[in-house]
Amino acid sequence: MNSKILKAGFLTAYVATIPAANLLVTHFGAVPVGFGQVAPAGVYMVGLALVLRDLARETAGRTAVWAAIGVGAVLSWWLADPALAVASTAAFLVAESMDFAVYEPLRQRGLLVAMVASNVVGMATDSLIFLHLAFGNFDYLAGQLLGKAWMTLAAIAVLSTIRAARQPRQGAAL
Repeated sequence: MNSKILKAGFLTAYVATIPAANLLVTHFGAVPVGFGQVAPAGVYMVGLALVLRDLARETAGRTAVWAAIGVGAVLSWWLADPALAVASTAAFLVAESMDFAVYEPLRQRGLLVAMVASNVVGMATDSLIFLHLAFGNFDYLAGQLLGKAWMTLAAIAVLSTIRAARQPRQGAAL
């Protein structure tokens, strides 16, 4: 696939997850995420954003990801509750900084290794900051972590499947 299309696609999808997460929280509040836990409705979008952020970084670079956070923040401010937009932007900025600190050194071990490790750090950081700023408590912490984990695992499973399908089979005739 054309690298410009891929870069634009990952950046656009990443940017879209930011206001989408805030709109979901604004309009739906808390939703079940499994095992009796609930979380703000945007949790699934943020879980997806963690993976899309890494893919955007791979294709477009760090500067483009920082710009995407800014665009997502502005869109959130216009489309969702401004207080949620502020909490979300702060959480994305700090989580992104923590994510870079983990992702970059692990990248040479492979994309999926770096994604899993950085997403665990990103999940925790984003959850703690967002919940504190948006709600003033950590009542949804278990649900936040679980919901983000579901989406991260699903996205990584899809990426692994695509990657496996693209690799030539060993022993196959050329």
